[in-house]
Amino acid sequence: MRLREVGARAVLVELGDVDEVWAWQAALVAARDEGRLPTLDEIVPGARTVLLDGLESPAVVAAELATWEVARGESPAAGPLVEIPTVYDGQDLPWVAEQWGLDVDGAVAEHSGTDLRAAFCGFAPGFAYLVGLPPPRRLPRRATPRPRVPAGAVAVAGEYTAIYPTPSPGGWHLIGRTDAVLWDPGRPRPALIAPGDRVRFVPVGP
Repeated sequence: MRLREVGARAVLVELGDVDEVWAWQAALVAARDEGRLPTLDEIVPGARTVLLDGLESPAVVAAELATWEVARGESPAAGPLVEIPTVYDGQDLPWVAEQWGLDVDGAVAEHSGTDLRAAFCGFAPGFAYLVGLPPPRRLPRRATPRPRVPAGAVAVAGEYTAIYPTPSPGGWHLIGRTDAVLWDPGRPRPALIAPGDRVRFVPVGP
C-alpha cells in the first residue's frame, strides 16, 4: 500500500488488486460514517486505487491512513441488482468460447449464469468494470483495437466484463449486445451501473 497526496484536497491509496480496493473502501466508508474522516466529500474506487477527495488536510489524513491495517475479505455493502437483457451474438463469441474450452452455448451459460459486481467506473461515462468471472476465464485484450465499437456492445477482457455506453474505439472481445442505456444525464442516477452494484446478464433473442 502506498499513499500519495493529489492536488490540494485529495489522497490516493495505491493497492495491489480489487480485493484490497474493496477492503480499503469498506474501511474508509465506515470511518467516514463514524466521523473519523471529517470534510471527506467522496470515496472513489479504481482498479488498484481508492481516492479520497474533499479533504481539508490531506497530509494529516495520509499520516493517519499509514497506521491502518486493513485485512482482505471485507467489502462495501452490495448495491442493487441490475439485470441486462443481452443478445449473445458478438463477433468474438466463438473465439471466446474456444479459449474457455466451451461451445458457444456453454460460454453464454457461463457468462449469463455468473453474478457479477461493478468494481469501479471509468474510460467513459457509464462504463462499469464488472468482476466475478473466475481466473481461468481471463483473456488478454485484442492485439489490435477496433476503431469503433457500437454502443451497447457487451465485451470481456482481462478479469472484466463491460458494456460500451457510447460508440468508441475498443480492444475488448465482443460477445453480445444490449439495448440498455448505460448513461443518461436526465435520470436521478445517470449511470445505470454504479460501483458496488450487482449485475446479471439475461439472454434474450435477437
